[in-house]
Amino acid sequence: MNVIETQDLCKQYGNALRVAHLDLAVPEGCIYGFLGPNGAGKSTTLKMILGLVRPTAGEIRVLGERMDRADRLTVLRQVGSLIESPSYYGHLTGEENLRIVQTLRGVPEKNIREVLQIVRLDGQRGKKVAHYSLGMKQRLGLAAALLGYPKLLILDEPTNGLDPAGIQEMRELICSLPERYGMTVVVSSHLLSEIDQMADVVGVIREGELVFQDTLNALHGCSRHHLALRTTNNEVARGLLAQKNIRCDQEGDYLILPILSDEVTALLSRLLAEWNLGVVRLEERQKSLEDIFLELTGKAASL
Repeated sequence: MNVIETQDLCKQYGNALRVAHLDLAVPEGCIYGFLGPNGAGKSTTLKMILGLVRPTAGEIRVLGERMDRADRLTVLRQVGSLIESPSYYGHLTGEENLRIVQTLRGVPEKNIREVLQIVRLDGQRGKKVAHYSLGMKQRLGLAAALLGYPKLLILDEPTNGLDPAGIQEMRELICSLPERYGMTVVVSSHLLSEIDQMADVVGVIREGELVFQDTLNALHGCSRHHLALRTTNNEVARGLLAQKNIRCDQEGDYLILPILSDEVTALLSRLLAEWNLGVVRLEERQKSLEDIFLELTGKAASL
């Protein structure tokens, strides 16, 4: 089952279409990485899913239920979220902040102590939040999202502003949730490196349009190896390769070939030499994930 499904989802502000015909599919029990440059429409999409922003067009289903129903609050009670920066009362302690959320959500009081342990704030529960570090505030926001042990957890840029140690700690927490509690987690980010270390399934958005949606392994598969060949006459070399049924593409001064066995590569070099074509360079290449992400997002991304 898909925990989230959107069909032809759009959001327009004035004449600008910020989210354009989006078809998301978030499988149950996965960590879904929602990836794209700043301003691509990630936060707007997540706010529409949570009912915080009204869609201009399209359909949203969460946990199998349409989100335009009058009783959608019954669905949202099974959803936890941390959108942009966490909200808190600085003059209250971490535990007191969570007690307010616990009362509003109508969940057992014992959940407060449990979620503080999950996010490793149980030793700081009596400290005023105004004195928390940024990382501690982010973890308190995550604790508030976890209070009802939701089936679906939506986190918008949860590592924003954290130092490397804080990022690693938040990442480890997020990665543990599906296995420990059976949650499905949606994490948005503009950082490919973060999603690469967390997600099972990836959706890439550019200027409001979904340009890639598949498993992380499929995204890695786009970075397959190839050979780059440069000769003294690429045009003649390309004709010889075609005669030998070796497919190649032109990329700048290079002919791009699939990976060949050592025997075929040796025969190719001999054939070129017989036609008095010099091999200027022959090298093995592989696109990095960053290269693929930049291609998908129009080279407008922050990495």
